Amino acid sequence: MIRLSSLALVLTAFTHSALAVTYMLPPEGSRLVGTPLTVAVAQGNSQPLEYYAAQYGQGFSNMLEANPGVDPFLPKAGTQLTIPQQVILPDTERLGIVINVAEMRLYYYPEESNTVEILPIGIGQAGRETPRNWVTRVERKQEAPAWTPTANTRREYAKEGKTLPAYVPPGEDNPMGLYAIYIGKLYAIHGTNANFGIGLRVSQGCIRLRKDDIKYLFDNVPVGTRVQLIDQPVKVTVEPDGRRWLEVHEPLSRNRAEFESDKKVPLPMTPALRIVTQGSGVDASVVSAALTRRSGMPVPINIEPEKTVQ
Repeated sequence: MIRLSSLALVLTAFTHSALAVTYMLPPEGSRLVGTPLTVAVAQGNSQPLEYYAAQYGQGFSNMLEANPGVDPFLPKAGTQLTIPQQVILPDTERLGIVINVAEMRLYYYPEESNTVEILPIGIGQAGRETPRNWVTRVERKQEAPAWTPTANTRREYAKEGKTLPAYVPPGEDNPMGLYAIYIGKLYAIHGTNANFGIGLRVSQGCIRLRKDDIKYLFDNVPVGTRVQLIDQPVKVTVEPDGRRWLEVHEPLSRNRAEFESDKKVPLPMTPALRIVTQGSGVDASVVSAALTRRSGMPVPINIEPEKTVQ
């Protein structure tokens, strides 16, 4: 079950802020939440795919995975866009903040709420990686943060012919946006001064959110909150009714060669994943298609009753 807030306001005027989406936590033993949506691109459309991503609380990569072949710059009028609002919760403790860098989503479990907020994020560029397997906590929060780029960051900008100042004061032009939540000693969850990058590898290693999303976290996440960063491009769940679901995202490249290659990055298939995706009752052809397609959406992989061999 999901609750969509202020939909009418979002539809009347484009904003790059995300629509607030709250998912009720599923019952014990279940990890499947939400329902996928389908929307039609309006006649006379002049908006890019990012418009629809922001409108429905998705990252750019989430929309690309769910809608292959759609023009990201100008989706064709009448195109049916899939909004991937159904997800499998990561196989982690439902506590504090969980960041799955592979799917570029942040999960926030407010205390005693029985809900989870799922927010799209931007992460570190190849070579300036966001940590992938790390447990830390919120050290402090800063409204109107300043930015002091590292010497290495300034050198990288210089290679592209850009001059980056040694100090960027707080304000609308600051790449960190208007709010920052510092995790550990070197990284932050922060806003942005750009109207793109959510669902992309664009930062210097920190976690980037749209303006309304970082404001929500800043106002609601206490200092000391547990933060877990994971890298799970493949998620599976066996639901209480016996149905098995598989959700596959394109993995992050592990090195420069993979990043620059046009070949798909290999999927990490652990023994636990193989147990769920193989064996009796599982449709091997559906699993194979899901692992190849990598839609970023949950797919039921049980053999349907009519396919059962008597």
